[in-house]
Amino acid sequence: MMEILEKVKQVQQAVESFPIDNKEHLEAFRRQFIGQKGAIKGLMGEMKNIAPENRKTFGQEVNKLKQLAEERFKTLQDSLIETKQAEGPAVDLSLPVIPQQQGTVHPLTIVKNQIVQILERMGFNQSDGPEIEDDFHNFTGLNFPENHPAREMQDTFFIEKHPDIVLRTHTSSVQIRQMEAFPPPLRTFSIGRVFRNEAISARAHCIFHQIEGFFIDTNVSFVDLKQTLFHFAKELFGDDTKIRFRPSYFPFTEPSAEMDISCRICKGKGCNICKYTGWVEIGGAGMIDVNVFKNCNIDPEAYTGFAFGMGLERITMLKYQVKDLRLYTENDLRFLRQFRGMM
Repeated sequence: MMEILEKVKQVQQAVESFPIDNKEHLEAFRRQFIGQKGAIKGLMGEMKNIAPENRKTFGQEVNKLKQLAEERFKTLQDSLIETKQAEGPAVDLSLPVIPQQQGTVHPLTIVKNQIVQILERMGFNQSDGPEIEDDFHNFTGLNFPENHPAREMQDTFFIEKHPDIVLRTHTSSVQIRQMEAFPPPLRTFSIGRVFRNEAISARAHCIFHQIEGFFIDTNVSFVDLKQTLFHFAKELFGDDTKIRFRPSYFPFTEPSAEMDISCRICKGKGCNICKYTGWVEIGGAGMIDVNVFKNCNIDPEAYTGFAFGMGLERITMLKYQVKDLRLYTENDLRFLRQFRGMM
């Protein structure tokens, strides 16, 4: 019994004198005295070798030793944590603050805001519609025939479970919703995302933005359309901008025309952007077809109107001479920072 108690005393002296200066020493202390294979566990294993009348005294001594070791471990552990926190990186309060880099408005947003301001000054009010459309508002109401290529899978994103539901291919669907909801006269425009099943390249994307506007009233003529777009182009691109119309075809307008402006890069002299013609197409326009009026329960004998549409990305390309549409969606800060302060 005396021999075993002497061993307990030796372990106690080792616990009290064990040097601990860092976390490695602390871990070594835990393994040597408190761990499953430590000295205190070993002493507890000696209990079976103690006479029954001495086991209570021996157990009390071993428990005191265990409490001593655990208390010293916890105290030194807390002390090391506090020391580590106190030794954190020094802060030099005399150093200047790190400057915050200011962000910038996206070029598409800049041009969008300019277009909204121009059209609102011209008397148009802004309207909006859903990006997920039904067949009537996206095709049928706009006089698209049943066999029109735009209705095919290779041109349009259809919702698989609902073949009559599509991602809108143009913002002209808003025109139908406005004509259904409000009686003439109407003068409104919309700007929003549209979706077409196209390969992504420098000049095309499957997601882009379109501007759609229309005006319906009594005695609206093609002259009104031309003067509206002429003023719009001058306001957006500058007083030196020229505009021309070329005959074209759209299911929802008759007569129809495509609108070109003089190339801003070569000033009409000819370059690879305008394919050496001096002109760049920015959109389409025309007088609203009689069938569109009938589909929306508007009397074509009493009212006439014009509509126009153009791509926001194309206009921004011309305005800022951007040569790759993909730059708009890549979030490259080197590209975006060029437009700082252009609002």
